[in-house]
Amino acid sequence: MSEEIKTQEEAKVIPPEWTPVRVASLIALWEEGLPTSEIGRRLNVTKNSVVGKVHRLGLTKRESPIQHKKVKKETIATVVRLESLNAGMCSWPDGEPGAEDFRFCGELIVEGKPYCLHHCERAYVKPSKERRNSAAA
Repeated sequence: MSEEIKTQEEAKVIPPEWTPVRVASLIALWEEGLPTSEIGRRLNVTKNSVVGKVHRLGLTKRESPIQHKKVKKETIATVVRLESLNAGMCSWPDGEPGAEDFRFCGELIVEGKPYCLHHCERAYVKPSKERRNSAAA
């Protein structure tokens, strides 16, 4: 049993010590704007360890990439009704036709297209080689 206990003790991972040098490196890398995963890799600690230490140190918070995507969705949600849709405005429909909240995008269009850049990317998808080959057969 003593061998088993030693194996279990050896298996325990000792958390890294936050020395003043390591903390200074963390602060410098954080201020450079590096992602927490990259900071962790450079300091040989986990991303969560970096996040926890940053929080405990009270370093300035950064905008989350996930929150950034939410902001982008809100921007896309700025739409107009049919009565307000003019030439030069994106006519991408939003919602269920006939419903009270049915709208159109209304952003500036790409020249020669009825949609804005974002909706052109969705509407005009280039076929992949695989699709072209199967269509030709």
